Amino acid sequence: MGEINYSIVDVFSQGKYTGNQLAVFKNAGNISDNEMQQIAKEINFSETAFILSDAKNDNGYDVRIFTPNEEVPFAGHPTLGTAYIIQNEVLEEPLDKLILKYKAGKIPVSFDNQEEILWMKQNEPTFGSILDSNKVSTVLNIDKEYIDERFPIQEVSTGLPVIIVPLKSLEAVKKVKINKEKYFELIEYTDAKAIMVFSPETYNTANDLNVRDFAEYYGISEDAATGSSNGCLASYLVKYRYFEKSEINIRVEQGYEIKRPSLLFLKASDDNGKINVYVGGRVVKVAQGEWFL
Repeated sequence: MGEINYSIVDVFSQGKYTGNQLAVFKNAGNISDNEMQQIAKEINFSETAFILSDAKNDNGYDVRIFTPNEEVPFAGHPTLGTAYIIQNEVLEEPLDKLILKYKAGKIPVSFDNQEEILWMKQNEPTFGSILDSNKVSTVLNIDKEYIDERFPIQEVSTGLPVIIVPLKSLEAVKKVKINKEKYFELIEYTDAKAIMVFSPETYNTANDLNVRDFAEYYGISEDAATGSSNGCLASYLVKYRYFEKSEINIRVEQGYEIKRPSLLFLKASDDNGKINVYVGGRVVKVAQGEWFL
């Protein structure tokens, strides 16, 4: 029997016990795929990250991410949380930027020490199929009139695809309650397995959007803060000029419905058809320990 060190952090946090929880395991290269999956299921956070080595490999750190149900090629809050742990517990000297390497590609993370915000630059987005609002409204268990049909319901990906659904109001967001049977029928035919709804009305007037993210397929009934989906959302907002401009710098709130209030910062710009996407947030460490293998 061996043991491995791990830390727990809150990502996209507004203080301890807010944001999205993440367990990060260091120097995990000798753990099998099956054991990583079992550990992730035992912890039962939305995601658990494994740093395969405490040493850089080809100018980056190899990282794997598991939900309670399966491995994913990329995820947002694990990226910022893992980068925070590398910066504070692995590196001898802090860096301005580092690179995490996933199955979905390399993700650069930079550190704004003045604002204590970590920023990830996500992959260039791809825009997939547009979905029928009638069908999606039955999945969300809301009247179709709550959907803002000025904009499409669409699959978007910056590494992990999500279905983006524009709603008209905070009232509409609050009413969403996933019909699991209809949900699994829908995602049988989509690349995206998660659904993100958003509204221009917010709980906190300092914020620009309110969002909720649902991913029962991954074992996550509702996520507290979803960096990957918010990157997709940022791409969508710019592509369709949701704010009537080709560049955004906004604050997004998430997790209020499950009492894990989170704050994400989104920057995106459309540069002659190429969309650049950055997602930022704060990270707070809450625990560390040893895991017995």
